[in-house]
Amino acid sequence: MDFSVQAEIRAESKPPEATKKFDVVIIGAGPAGYTAAIYTSRAKRETLVISGILPGGQLMLTTEVENFPGFAEGIMGPDLMTAMRKQTERMGATIIDDEVVNVDFKRSPFKILTNAEEYEADAVIIATGASPRKIGARGEQEFSAKGVSYCATCDGPFFKNQELVVAGGGDSAMEEAIFLTKFAKNVHIIHRKDKLRASKIMQDRAFENTKIKFHWNSIIEEIRGKEKVSQVTIKNVTTNQTEVMDVGGLFVAIGHEPNTKMFKGQIELDEQGYVALRNHTHTSVEGVFAAGDVHDHRYRQAITAAAFGCMAAIDVDRYLSERIK
Repeated sequence: MDFSVQAEIRAESKPPEATKKFDVVIIGAGPAGYTAAIYTSRAKRETLVISGILPGGQLMLTTEVENFPGFAEGIMGPDLMTAMRKQTERMGATIIDDEVVNVDFKRSPFKILTNAEEYEADAVIIATGASPRKIGARGEQEFSAKGVSYCATCDGPFFKNQELVVAGGGDSAMEEAIFLTKFAKNVHIIHRKDKLRASKIMQDRAFENTKIKFHWNSIIEEIRGKEKVSQVTIKNVTTNQTEVMDVGGLFVAIGHEPNTKMFKGQIELDEQGYVALRNHTHTSVEGVFAAGDVHDHRYRQAITAAAFGCMAAIDVDRYLSERIK
């Protein structure tokens, strides 16, 4: 359904009213979105943040965060995002817990349609992030942030001297496994095929590491535990035999999906679906910017997402200032 038809349906379902207009609309409320809003609000730009289906982003699904500067004893992911939200509101930004269902970036002012309202903006920052791909094993959702992790850099130090499992066979999986050997007793790579997809240099590094064990032609069928993960069931897809392994944690490294479906046909995306940037944080559409994991598939850290949010906000402020001249 196109934007105009959705708008007509919305208009029929409620009394007509003027479209709400902002200098900047930020789509997404993770570290990138909140940081961008702090900067644009302090620059006296009327700012709206539309939080999306998961206000606070992926950090709302994590436990303790030790690598975000400023917290000597660490901080729980949801607490960090709550603090960012309060700071954003204190700066004067408007935050709504709604989901964007369509956008129109063909002309300015840009139109953003949510489940409840239609908004217009002179500039837009896309900060919708990316979602880790799931393996689909029984218990995966139940034990997310309770031993199931999608980021070794974030969570690896919490799993010292334990038997760990990494699911995947690409470069990301090898990088995660090699990183985890700094802390783990052993790292078991579970791969559904009999050879890796990773580049040769990453394969060689993994094969040479004595802490890494390979389980070929295998998948993780079930994850079990009480308060946290304690066992995984591994199934050999060739023989159908299963094995129960006692483990302290499972790291899923089969890639991420950028949350960009609604932007197809509106801005340029790369072959993996991430926002393609030009000139720092600018997208292919003048006045539309992006920040965080929605374009960054290399680092994927809260601190880098926040940094990109800062950069996008500064670029937006300069863009709006140049338009007024």
